[in-house]
Amino acid sequence: MSSFINVFILAITKVSCGNVTCIPRKVPELTNDIVNVLQIAVPVILVLVGSIDLIKGITAGKDDEIKKGQRIIIKRLILAAIIFFLVILTKFVVSLVDSQTSSNNISQCIDCFIVDVNKCTENVGTCK
Repeated sequence: MSSFINVFILAITKVSCGNVTCIPRKVPELTNDIVNVLQIAVPVILVLVGSIDLIKGITAGKDDEIKKGQRIIIKRLILAAIIFFLVILTKFVVSLVDSQTSSNNISQCIDCFIVDVNKCTENVGTCK
C-alpha cells in the first residue's frame, strides 16, 4: 500500500526548470525515458538492418551487391553514431549558447528533461 502512495505522490509532484514552473514530474520522466530508448534502440536497429543488407549482398555473390551493402552499412553506422551522440552534442551546443546569457535556464531544462530528472527543482507548496 505504501508503494502505491509513493507512486501517487510522485505523479502529483511538480517540478521546475529555469523559469518554467509547476511541470508535472511525469513529463520530464517520460521525455527522459523516450530519449534514452531512442538513443540506444535506433542505432541498434540501424546496425542490424545494415548487417542484414550486407549479408544479403554477400550471399548473392555479386561484387556490385557486396559493394552496395558495404556502402549502406557504412552510412548506417555513421548515422547510428550521430544519433547516439546527438544528446551529448545537443547539450554541448546548448551549454555554449547558454553560457552567453547571465542565467542557466536552458541548461537546467535540458538537464531536467533529457539528462536526469533528479536535476529538476521540486516545487514544494508553490503549485496548485
